[in-house]
Amino acid sequence: MSIAEAGEFGLIARIVARLGDGRADVLGPGDDAAVVAAPDGRAVASTDVLVEGRHFRRDWSSAADVGHRAAAANLADIAAMGATPTGLLVALCVPTDLDVAWAEELAEGLAAESALVGATVVGGDMSSSPTLTIAVTALGDLGGRAPVLRSGAQPGDVVALAGRTGYAAAGYTVLSRGFRTPKLLVEAYRRPAVPYVQGPAAAQLGATSMIDVSDGLLQDLGHVATASVVGIDIRRDAFEVPDQMRDAASALGVDPYVWLLAGGDDHALAATFPAGVTLPPQWRVVGSVHEGTGVTVDRKPWQGGTGWDHFR
Repeated sequence: MSIAEAGEFGLIARIVARLGDGRADVLGPGDDAAVVAAPDGRAVASTDVLVEGRHFRRDWSSAADVGHRAAAANLADIAAMGATPTGLLVALCVPTDLDVAWAEELAEGLAAESALVGATVVGGDMSSSPTLTIAVTALGDLGGRAPVLRSGAQPGDVVALAGRTGYAAAGYTVLSRGFRTPKLLVEAYRRPAVPYVQGPAAAQLGATSMIDVSDGLLQDLGHVATASVVGIDIRRDAFEVPDQMRDAASALGVDPYVWLLAGGDDHALAATFPAGVTLPPQWRVVGSVHEGTGVTVDRKPWQGGTGWDHFR
């Protein structure tokens, strides 16, 4: 059945049936607007958009994969503020000849990724469009804590990373060259493994700044350096190249550190902490903050791209 055959309200009913309930729901889909609990009295909000052909390809990823990625891109932003995600709003623009089953599977992916943090899809909108587009807005709760900003890094802080970098970028390169293996890398591109709980944990540990690594570690840390008016240096030896990534890089003629330092879409969390803070094993120190500007690698300018730019 195509979406044109199902009709708008038939499609809405099919999608809503797959979304589930979340702890923040006061009133979910079905009325003009949802009502979401905000126990802290403040709401953290972020939005992101995925466009077919620009951010995903249906021949590379299943509908569920795209749902996971769309949710993760927004939920990670909430975690990077030190908040707990609570709800998602999804706007879906689809070609009318798209199979209803694809939209249903997308909803299942959105719901499954949201469930990892106890959030849910609370509402949204849809329209016909010649280009398949998914726009997501995420909401979160700070739990009484101050938000962790990009502007708080101080000289003497350490830079630490939770999660992995380079895997999704490697998977993207593999897929773009027409291959489907190694599975470890391809699956990392299709569905990021985001360390959501480490966002609020970092806030409790006293993180001075934090950011979601969505566009590339060096580029995103550049935002922290600019906002905090500091310099940041990253140690290359802090990054281990896994065997499958090393083998893929060799076969494709790519420096694996380009993936690790400039690759996006893994949604790791990068944060700065005061020197002397004892970090749990989920966080590894990869660099330091100093007086100055910009981001360097082993105290030298990085030669090459630093990350993704939508308009480049």
